[in-house]
Amino acid sequence: MKITGAVLEISGAQPPFARTHPFTVGELELDPPGIGEVLVRIEAAGVCHSDLSVVDGNRVRPVPMLLGHEAAGIVERLGDGVDDLSVGDRVVMTFLPRCGECDGCLTEGRLPCAPGSAANGAGTLLGGGIRLHRERAGEPQEVHHHLGVSAFATHAVVSRASVAPVDADVPPEIAALLGCAVLTGGGAVVNAGRPAADDRVIVVGLGGVGMAALLVAVALGHEVIGIDTLPSKLAAARDCGASEVLTPADAVDRGIRSPVVVEAAGAARAFETALVLTAPGGTTVTVGLPAPDARASVSPLQLTAEARTVVGSYLGSAVPSRDIPRFVGLWRAGRLPLERLVSSRISLDDLDAAMDRLAAGGELRQLITF
Repeated sequence: MKITGAVLEISGAQPPFARTHPFTVGELELDPPGIGEVLVRIEAAGVCHSDLSVVDGNRVRPVPMLLGHEAAGIVERLGDGVDDLSVGDRVVMTFLPRCGECDGCLTEGRLPCAPGSAANGAGTLLGGGIRLHRERAGEPQEVHHHLGVSAFATHAVVSRASVAPVDADVPPEIAALLGCAVLTGGGAVVNAGRPAADDRVIVVGLGGVGMAALLVAVALGHEVIGIDTLPSKLAAARDCGASEVLTPADAVDRGIRSPVVVEAAGAARAFETALVLTAPGGTTVTVGLPAPDARASVSPLQLTAEARTVVGSYLGSAVPSRDIPRFVGLWRAGRLPLERLVSSRISLDDLDAAMDRLAAGGELRQLITF
């Protein structure tokens, strides 16, 4: 079938992207779903730093690639072997498919799926196939999938393992946020940090993922301190329920400590700040994705003497089928106002400029709506 999508032509483009135009929006051919796959009509897709990291070259991926990994949509066709979904179901699309059989999948979310990670790196679906094609200079060309989803398009074919159904009362924009921002940030709190009932939580880095972590921690009844360098992010964190907001320098100068600190900025200095703010015996959870060559300074003696724990958490150590219903329940109860994560709504044609805005740090979640 013919679809419209935004294809990243080069990785490592120079900003401003509104001038260098790394994306091409145009027509592509989408194959029907294969065995164990589904066709989804995209309703909403979020613009995330994981997309930006491919655009600016911090994450090496094969191009051309149709980006977008945080989305929701309606199932329009089922491939052979998919018997637990129905046409018309709304699904959340998640960026790490799980085969359910490898050693990583047996860790209940702590480790990623090995076949899923390999497919993501190769730009294919979980089964190894590519369903996106186009013509360039009169020749057929394959277009790679981004993290098994490729949601910056009107439709996508994905593995059944890349979607989780939600009830029809969950709006598309809320469902889209569940696929990455909430699973990653909220999962970092509940699955990796695991604060005790009376523990204070600190969140360092208040982008979409960090703010989702803050919202989930507040929804669970924790006192939360938000840390960021941007006044606009600090103001947004206070509006989202943070009991206190501080710059990193102010937090360190005041000697604030917490049993659970979530680092969501994806920068070495933010990780170092999170370590400083973690109380003895506490847990530092890092979910940010810094540049591959980034390095941080850590005192092994302090880790030992203070019985510290440092946890890396990919996709919030989440199992989507387990965790998405929990977050939906908090949202449905009015305790998790995910609407506050949406900072703007855009079209596919605005993606170049959207990446510039994301890089500048002023956005939480820009949503592409169809």
